[in-house]
Amino acid sequence: MSATTAPAPRIRALVFDFDGLIIDTETPEYQAWQEIFTAHGTTLPLQTWVRCIGTADHGWDPYAALEAGSGHQVDRAAVRAERRARIQTLMREQPVRPGVENVLRQAQQLGLRIGLASSSNLEWVSGHLRDYGLLQHFDVLRTSDDVARTKPDPALYRLAVEALGVRPDEAIAFEDSPNGLAAAKAAGLFRVAVPNPMTRQLNLDDADVVLPSIDAMSLQELLALAGDRLGRVGSTEAP
Repeated sequence: MSATTAPAPRIRALVFDFDGLIIDTETPEYQAWQEIFTAHGTTLPLQTWVRCIGTADHGWDPYAALEAGSGHQVDRAAVRAERRARIQTLMREQPVRPGVENVLRQAQQLGLRIGLASSSNLEWVSGHLRDYGLLQHFDVLRTSDDVARTKPDPALYRLAVEALGVRPDEAIAFEDSPNGLAAAKAAGLFRVAVPNPMTRQLNLDDADVVLPSIDAMSLQELLALAGDRLGRVGSTEAP
């Protein structure tokens, strides 16, 4: 038996998650809920909250949990308005995560296609990207508005690479959560995990590479690593 290895795929696109990867929206949201739970005399443990990170299909109802923990019904509309207002305040303190703008600029200089796959809705994603001056970097946005199920279902990544005009093995996914990594893995992309303070303690075993910041490895080095790894995965044995 002799081994025949297919040429390593050329990486042609990058696909980014949004929440927690480009901007740390996850810490403000958890803090806002924590404050609400505390005000109602109960707690929201981090281990309960983390199941929601990276997906809209977690099946957990924070309002029901708040009522169960506090022992009384709450005015859900009032709580929702309070939470949104507090998140907006906390978000003003959140910068773009380190290295993101640098990687986006490098990708454009290299002629790579750039997409985004997020379990949040388009209004949330595009609004923040516009506010932070990042929207012009993206060729494609795919959000919860485009799919029946969000991450860890692979649909968002499949739609993103299709819209970018590349194969899954020609793209790198940047993620911060287990749900996102599982989605990218099922879709067939090379996976780079860049955890934030909320996700650092979670299981990131579905990542091909884990980086402390998105530019901790040069983009050229990452492209070479991804192409080589995907090429070896696609290798075949011939008699």
